[in-house]
Amino acid sequence: ITDEQHRFGVNQRGELKNKGITPDILQMSATPIPRTYALTLYGDMDVSSIKAMPKGRKDIITNLYKMSDIKDVLNNMYIELKNNHQIYVIAPLIEDNMDSDLFNVNKLEEEMKKAFKNYSIGVLHGKMSSKEKEEVMHKYENNEINILISTTVIEVGVDVKNATMIVIFDAYRFGLSALHQLRGRVGRNDLQSYCVLISDKEATRLNILVETNDGYKISEEDFKLRGSGDLLGLRQSGDMSFKLCDFKRDYNILLKAKEEVEYSIKNNLITQKIQTEFTKVDSLD
Repeated sequence: ITDEQHRFGVNQRGELKNKGITPDILQMSATPIPRTYALTLYGDMDVSSIKAMPKGRKDIITNLYKMSDIKDVLNNMYIELKNNHQIYVIAPLIEDNMDSDLFNVNKLEEEMKKAFKNYSIGVLHGKMSSKEKEEVMHKYENNEINILISTTVIEVGVDVKNATMIVIFDAYRFGLSALHQLRGRVGRNDLQSYCVLISDKEATRLNILVETNDGYKISEEDFKLRGSGDLLGLRQSGDMSFKLCDFKRDYNILLKAKEEVEYSIKNNLITQKIQTEFTKVDSLD
């Protein structure tokens, strides 16, 4: 059983599979990557979707803002803090990069300290030692830290029920699957929670997250945008070259074809057809 399957590479999944002789495999993910989604079209795996949310949970409200609207974002953050709720703030980089104008953890820490002087602010990223990360998370879980500024290290495995807002800067730098996973860090209680995407680019793509909380629907859109990857190779996204079929364009037809084949196999229609044809040949003899 592989949880958060989208975080594993093709070779890693192959090595896990080869630990047994044709083992039964269960792969779990809130947002399958394009390659996995394409494998479902090929009929390589059975798909079960859990549509119901845990009891008491509410849909996370997601909004997309431009940097020019940052005052509105800060005001919304202040409302959550006044209600004694906690907030995640996500940056694509840890440190300043001279070749990039992207937000980084250090820069956001400075800005948040200016905006929220009376609140405790913590920092978490992959360059910290395990002990340092554990200490920060322990404080955040105990509500000793009000705003946690982090990279995607909190993408999975973090469960702080009092966190009701996540603000993601330069959201266009993240894939839809990663953004959906980050969004899943809030809304883990019966309180209304919010996801704020800040980006001046790629509004059409990011609006997919504004419109739906359905991870499988997001994966479908991600698949259309990024392509299926190499089903027999290592690439987990990108286009495959077929003479006639286009995975992104024709996926509805492929889904229908898959259903027809599965129905034919289940009802033994293919074998019956072959037997009928052989009978015709025998009668000609």
